[in-house]
Amino acid sequence: MSTRKTTVFYGVLIAVASVAVGMVIASRLDLSPESGAQTLAVPAANSAPITGPVDALTFRTIARTVSPAVVNVRTESHQREQELTEFFGGDDMLRRFFGQPRKQDKRDAPVTVAAGTGFIIAKEGLILTNNHVVEGADKVEVSLYGEDDDVRYKARVVGRDPLTDSALIELTEKPDHLLPEVKFGDSSQMEPGDWVMAIGNPFNLSHTVSVGVISALKRPFPVSTGRSLDMLQTDAAINPGNSGGPLLNVRGEVIGMNTAIYSGTQQSGNIGIGFAVPINTVRSLLPQLRSGKITRGMIGVQVQTVPRDALDEFGLKERKGALVATVTGSGPAAKAGVEPGDVITEINGKSVKTRDDLVQEVMATKPGTTVPLKVLRDKQEKTLNVTVGELDLDTETPTASNDEDQPNEDATAGFGMSLGNLNAERASRLKLPANTTGALVVDVDPNGPAARAGLGEGDVILRVNRQKVASAADANRELQKVRPGGTAFLNIWRRDQEIFLPMKKQAGEEVR
Repeated sequence: MSTRKTTVFYGVLIAVASVAVGMVIASRLDLSPESGAQTLAVPAANSAPITGPVDALTFRTIARTVSPAVVNVRTESHQREQELTEFFGGDDMLRRFFGQPRKQDKRDAPVTVAAGTGFIIAKEGLILTNNHVVEGADKVEVSLYGEDDDVRYKARVVGRDPLTDSALIELTEKPDHLLPEVKFGDSSQMEPGDWVMAIGNPFNLSHTVSVGVISALKRPFPVSTGRSLDMLQTDAAINPGNSGGPLLNVRGEVIGMNTAIYSGTQQSGNIGIGFAVPINTVRSLLPQLRSGKITRGMIGVQVQTVPRDALDEFGLKERKGALVATVTGSGPAAKAGVEPGDVITEINGKSVKTRDDLVQEVMATKPGTTVPLKVLRDKQEKTLNVTVGELDLDTETPTASNDEDQPNEDATAGFGMSLGNLNAERASRLKLPANTTGALVVDVDPNGPAARAGLGEGDVILRVNRQKVASAADANRELQKVRPGGTAFLNIWRRDQEIFLPMKKQAGEEVR
């Protein structure tokens, strides 16, 4: 069984296409200093409806008008193989595509040159690009439109944000002429089928223009363990080197920042599935990027969507709220009394309709602020007061399943999994807290309900429908009480934390 990290990484991608694909971050042909204290006014965005015809000159006009504000970004870095492998998620295809320097101490590592794109947002030389274009760079240089390729201006990284894959850089050397700047559009106006244009530096072919449409909205894109970012999907050709470049509407306004592509296993270039960060997401962060520090709130939970077929079990009349899957042991939510299996329906007086509503509201709340949470637990509403902490991605620990196979001791009909009993040796290997009992998941049918719910080998079931279980027999007994087509609520132990998972029981088949 593959690791949970690999499963999560590809799970999001497979949902978009039915072919076997690999994620290609679109900035680098091979594969930072931070500072800045000034504030930056958020540029105005044109939210007027997009109307009018597209004619033979539309895209020619956009290319002529916007290209001067698009720049090529060149970076140099000294990175070891391990660092590159971790950056790309450990995927073999990505390593083959981007190449790897030989293993050696970082101080003696070869210089790796990378190429990306950016766009000028302020005449004083402020440029937006992707975080992954400049992250870890020892040297950043910028080439401008219309100048020779060997004319490069030094730049510095002002601020970076891994969660939106955005970065603000500033020219420290400037040309003797006035710099152009882009105009911002409103990414919330975009709909599937809308025309868009991408401008970038694919394969070091500077200021290449491609045209397509918005293919889909809100594509979930993994940016960190347990976190994703809703992206614009486009079929405008995006290739390695396009990262950080603008995606434009038919008025020539930036509505996205090109970030990544799918690539088939037999090729490394564009196959018509590209992703861009919505510009509204980045635009709201500009003052913090300019200051050099992004501050976000956190409460120490991982949440998911409430299952559509389990509303009655949760005591909900409609599908809303954020279902708590895990609670960090020492986090703000745990201190406030939040438990796995709670459904958060309101935060600080604001209704939580989806998990994303909760995530956005928490991250936008100033750390140190105490806010009320309304939760549903066992169909009863409770109000808890939680003091929001500060998000630190470096301290967030990934979860992973244990891949060690165990003897199959019992089969659980209707759920597609097999359970076994824990002994002291197994409990120690799985790092369970002292005196913890449960049922060990020893096998999971990859096409069954358990796998679809996210259950994996090595997970330990602690509770079924809030009832503690001490053995495989206990878990089976409680699971058998669930009607076909109904939902079982599991509390499981995975590596170092308790996780809540709803799991639907397979409906019985009609006998003819």
